[in-house]
Amino acid sequence: MEVFRRAILHAGPPENFALQTVQEVIKPQKQTKLAQDENQLLENMLRTLLQELVSSAVQSGEPIMHYGQSIDDGETSQAQIPRLLDIVLYLCEKEHVEGGMIFQLLEDLTEMSTMKNCKDIFGYIESKQDILGKLELFARGKLVMLRTCNQLLRRLSKANDVVFCGRILMFLAHFFPLSERSAVNIKGVFNTSNETKYEKDPPDGIPVDFNFYKTFWSLQEYFCNPALTLAPTKWQKFTSSLMVVLNTFDAQPLSDEVGDANVLEEEAATFNIKYLTSSKLMGLELKDPSFRRHVLVQCLILFDYLKAPGKNDKDLPSESMKEEMKSCEERVKKLLEMTPPKGKDFLHSIEHILEREKNWVWWKRDGCPPFEKQSMEKKAVQDGPKKRPRWRLGNKELSQLWKWADQNPNALTDPQRVRTPAITEYWKPLAEDMDPSAGIEAEYHHKNSRVYCWKGLRFSARQDLDGFSRFTDHGIEGVVPLELLPPHVRSRYEGKANDRSKRAKKEDSKVAPSQAEENQIAASASENDGEGIRADLEASATPVETDVTAGTGNISQSGTATPDEHQKQSSDTDMGQEAGQLDADAEADAGMMDGETDAEVDLEAVG
Repeated sequence: MEVFRRAILHAGPPENFALQTVQEVIKPQKQTKLAQDENQLLENMLRTLLQELVSSAVQSGEPIMHYGQSIDDGETSQAQIPRLLDIVLYLCEKEHVEGGMIFQLLEDLTEMSTMKNCKDIFGYIESKQDILGKLELFARGKLVMLRTCNQLLRRLSKANDVVFCGRILMFLAHFFPLSERSAVNIKGVFNTSNETKYEKDPPDGIPVDFNFYKTFWSLQEYFCNPALTLAPTKWQKFTSSLMVVLNTFDAQPLSDEVGDANVLEEEAATFNIKYLTSSKLMGLELKDPSFRRHVLVQCLILFDYLKAPGKNDKDLPSESMKEEMKSCEERVKKLLEMTPPKGKDFLHSIEHILEREKNWVWWKRDGCPPFEKQSMEKKAVQDGPKKRPRWRLGNKELSQLWKWADQNPNALTDPQRVRTPAITEYWKPLAEDMDPSAGIEAEYHHKNSRVYCWKGLRFSARQDLDGFSRFTDHGIEGVVPLELLPPHVRSRYEGKANDRSKRAKKEDSKVAPSQAEENQIAASASENDGEGIRADLEASATPVETDVTAGTGNISQSGTATPDEHQKQSSDTDMGQEAGQLDADAEADAGMMDGETDAEVDLEAVG
């Protein structure tokens, strides 16, 4: 113990003497790292020394984090307890002692201190956040640090120590990773202990609409636990009470002067997490724009919970509830937009926050997967020898989509999920680019995007063939519907279209006479071909008749022919006729193939 007391008073950084001090006190088996029993012995000694230092600081009346602080030669020396913590933190960081030892000392220190001293202790913890958050220390002490912070929050007053509670929550948010399961509400349990108390009996002598007062503050029961509204009877009671409140807000609109005065008051006032519920203040609170916004935003949060994706069938609202919810939500948004100051901007911000909240809902429904991803080099080394994971649908993304579809089957049947846009809607950005008065630089035009142009051409080919045909002459800008273009830009494309139609008519008029001449020449040539073919057929038929006459003469000279001769003669006659017919066909074919030559020969013969 005396060795550590001297080490605390030692000047210089802890790395110069911390390890030598431990070796002098413990005499470890290893020179640089303590065994388990040696760590336990050192921890007991340090906790005892810390308790003695705190006791001495309390007796002296000094703050414990400033006890033992002195001024030498104009320089302020470090207090004893922070010095002891720095020495232990260095030993834990260098892994000379067990990593959770510093967290155990901090927990003991906060338990032995008053809340005034705990603010100084927590300031020390915040200053060492980067070292305490290192992997070798965080893994051993994260649960101890979480327990320490939760104990501090339980000891603090949520109404009087708002700033200190916020410091603790901000530290936990930075100290623990975003995907830490102990830092999120996995089951979505509501804080039902946050009960809003209000008067149950009307006060005497004060003219207050007590029925409205009770109706107004009874809504906090549903805002505290939105799951109650899923019961039909509770939902009817909630909607009836909400309608009374919204009607009152409508009947008492706020002016812009009230909103401007409220802004000045808010800048000078402190923020309170709960409003006072006295019936005497009801009239003043209704005139407060921030009070109205507080209640209306609570309504939107409740509706957003009821519409949250991924719910089970039993937790989903009925169809009648959805219709009532939609009408109530539209009315609440209209009231928020009318509440000064800057009602439209405020409503837009709230809608943006609620839309982003859906991403967190999906993340929690999926089991809070970690956001941190390993670098590609480390991942390749670690995943090399392992087998590839087997997914239900081939990869992780498709399996995740399938899982979401099971939880929310209406998403696949939504008609707005896949929709082909109209031509005028799709080409509107490019039409704005083509307007010189818009002042859009050429490098930012949509025509530079190949994907945009490719999709637009496909849509135009299906919906606007006239515009699609202008692509050949004018490029992608010619496909834009003319009604989207300004008059001075539209005239260029309309003029070129008229010129193209005039040229087409002129070319048609030129082609008509030439085509008539070609048809007349073709007709005369076909007539000449027909006459040549007939002359060839007559010439080829003459030898056949001569052969037949000769055969008949032979028969008459020899007298009556025998049956064999008669058969032979008839066969010879048939063969001659067939030969003549084949020759005529061949010459006819030749005449058709070379009609001009045959026609000239026949004309000369006739002449």
